[in-house]
Amino acid sequence: MLGDAELISRIDDGESDRVEFTVSTTDLDKFREAICAFANDLPGNGESGLLFIGLQDDGRCAGSAIEDGLLQTLGGLRTDGKILPFPVMEVARRRLRDCDVAVVQVEPSDNPPLKVDGRCWIRTGPRRGQATAEEERRLTEKRRWGNVPYDMHGVAGATVEADMDMRAFENDYLPSAVSPEVLAENRRERGEQLRALRLVAPNGEPTVTAILVLGRDPRYWFPGAYLQFVRYAGTEVTDDIVDHAELSGPLPQQLRDADRVLRLNIAHALDTRGERHVEVRSYPYEALRELLRNAAIHRNYESSHTPVRVSWLADRVEILSPGSTFGEVGRDNFGRGATSYRNPTIAEAMKNMGVMQRFGIGIETARRTLAENGNPPPEFDVQDAFVLVTVRRRP
Repeated sequence: MLGDAELISRIDDGESDRVEFTVSTTDLDKFREAICAFANDLPGNGESGLLFIGLQDDGRCAGSAIEDGLLQTLGGLRTDGKILPFPVMEVARRRLRDCDVAVVQVEPSDNPPLKVDGRCWIRTGPRRGQATAEEERRLTEKRRWGNVPYDMHGVAGATVEADMDMRAFENDYLPSAVSPEVLAENRRERGEQLRALRLVAPNGEPTVTAILVLGRDPRYWFPGAYLQFVRYAGTEVTDDIVDHAELSGPLPQQLRDADRVLRLNIAHALDTRGERHVEVRSYPYEALRELLRNAAIHRNYESSHTPVRVSWLADRVEILSPGSTFGEVGRDNFGRGATSYRNPTIAEAMKNMGVMQRFGIGIETARRTLAENGNPPPEFDVQDAFVLVTVRRRP
């Protein structure tokens, strides 16, 4: 975060394409749009954008109450699933010239265009607005391809025509990723749509995300891109196998099929000990669903041919995800609120297709629903080559 002297200097210079003032402390849509516009950096200044909350349009103090809850809400905008891909930003409370303000500092993105609910926002001078088709094309061309994550790399040898399911793209993905108004207004060619949504590389090859999410045969290109389910009769993997399945196809299909497998294998019973009969489940479906989706979306697709494995034993369920922690998340802070995405474009695609509703709440949801169901908390084993989560059966 910039120092107080620099922040005051920016305030004195007034609103611009890198500075915005607002009195409101509750308009989350406005905050998201401002963050999105700063991250897109259409003018190409390469400088941090600053949203000052608690200042009037002319920079005078508004006397707004800057509470801890506001700062937490602002920090949560980064991963609440509305702004995609995720912005790089910091939030802080500062007292500048005897005025309390919340400052959101947003860095220019290496991977524009960012959008809020399918709409691309930019700043031209002190004004914020939706990008035109031409402005969005310019943002797409600004991407720093050497810095993009692996899931945005092109798949050598693959082609859009032969290896992508374009019917699924046009009928399912595109309407969910771009607002109807923008689609009706822009009328882009298919190639421009694919580039804007990070589904093709500069040379026209489908990206890793495109093949995994919309590919005709993802396992041809990524042999480990499937879910392996095995149910055992006892408590050891050497015991007899009761059932097994390999769930293949595009990732959304894999996860939908996995949902059905989870539901079929959760045992239900009726507790008649009290005045009211209560249904008891061996595992809460919601917890297993969240943990399995995390394992599939955040796994290592780059250098591992191992599938995501679900081992269903008599006393526990184990879910193994190839690849260890990534980025800011390490063994010391895993599962404690820190977030970092190995595959941000895959995560964006899953959100667009309705497979995920919010980011960063999977482990929290699992812990909560396990506790509500009477199960012990999940156990995480973080190793160099994998992350293993163990969920114990309800006693």
